[in-house]
Amino acid sequence: MTPPRVGEGPEGPGPELSFGEGRISGVLSVVLAALSLGAVLCFRFPALLTTPELRAVYPMELVRGLLFACLLLSLGLGLLSALLARRLLLPAIGIGLAGAAVLLGGAWVEVAGPVPRSPHLGLDWFVLDLLVLALLFVPLERWLPRRPRQRVFRVGWPTDLAHFAASHLGVQAIALLALAPAALWLRLAPSGGWQDRVAAQPVALQLAAIVGLADAVQYGVHRAFHRVPRLWRFHAIHHSSRELDWLAGSRLHLVDILATRAAVLLVLEVAGFAAGALTAYLVFVSFHAVWIHANLRSRLPGLRHLIVTPQFHHWHHAQEAEGLDVNFAVHLPVIDRIFGTHRLPGERWPAATGIEGDPVPDGWLQQLAWPFTRGGPSGAG
Repeated sequence: MTPPRVGEGPEGPGPELSFGEGRISGVLSVVLAALSLGAVLCFRFPALLTTPELRAVYPMELVRGLLFACLLLSLGLGLLSALLARRLLLPAIGIGLAGAAVLLGGAWVEVAGPVPRSPHLGLDWFVLDLLVLALLFVPLERWLPRRPRQRVFRVGWPTDLAHFAASHLGVQAIALLALAPAALWLRLAPSGGWQDRVAAQPVALQLAAIVGLADAVQYGVHRAFHRVPRLWRFHAIHHSSRELDWLAGSRLHLVDILATRAAVLLVLEVAGFAAGALTAYLVFVSFHAVWIHANLRSRLPGLRHLIVTPQFHHWHHAQEAEGLDVNFAVHLPVIDRIFGTHRLPGERWPAATGIEGDPVPDGWLQQLAWPFTRGGPSGAG
């Protein structure tokens, strides 16, 4: 199978960005300015926009300094883009958003406290997570790229950014829906004595048990999404990315997210793991899920037998026949070995990722609606 040329989408050359034409600086200006404006709005409306669990732990002086630096950088990049670009739309948007953030108070907005607990959007979590992940993985992908020609702003990145935003800005609603089965079980079923014993174990031991138990559940759910045609309609969205990187893992339909999280949280809550161990697992998942999709070549050959690596998971996204219906585990490759679905052919990587024929449309709204339409996929992958 001939691999797709980097920079081409389903209809030919995609909207990739090149140095020297002003679009990269323009996009960076818009992204940084939008994040800065979001941060300023969080200062302005903390009860509505910020996550209560995070408010008490923010190093405010550091946050304000970072916000100030982002505002300066977005303005500078906007001016650079205006000098280089043929069109002034991107720099105008970037400078406009940065100007709006400054007019709203910039990094100097005071927050009156204490902030009461209330239903919230979680805009602070979106801004913080996007910034941290981008600062960590973008340089790593430039330093150790699996596909050196793949660019940061590759085909489909706006769609994946929209998926990232939807899952983060809707984090409270998603969490409540995902926890609903567990909450119902805990109300109806009597509490077992094993739960107190589980919660009393060392956090490291609980974390190891959580990783194994959660991945066993995820393996079953994941495999069902591949084997059941009606479920594959939703999971096909995740497999539609032709170029994998740190942001591509965010491309998940909300039905896919809810089903997987609900199943995992039901088992973990019933098992009785302590809150500290569950929090440690969530931190681990936040980075590991991004890493296994990243455009990174593996430098840890011994690790791939113990934990899922980018090479292992990229084979799960492969187009060629030997990559179909393999590597369903998210954390532990041994689960695939047990069920006979393990595939890791030496040092080779798949020639191409995505779904052959590119049946999935681009755009977040289009992908959200696509599984419900007649044009959605009818077979499992």
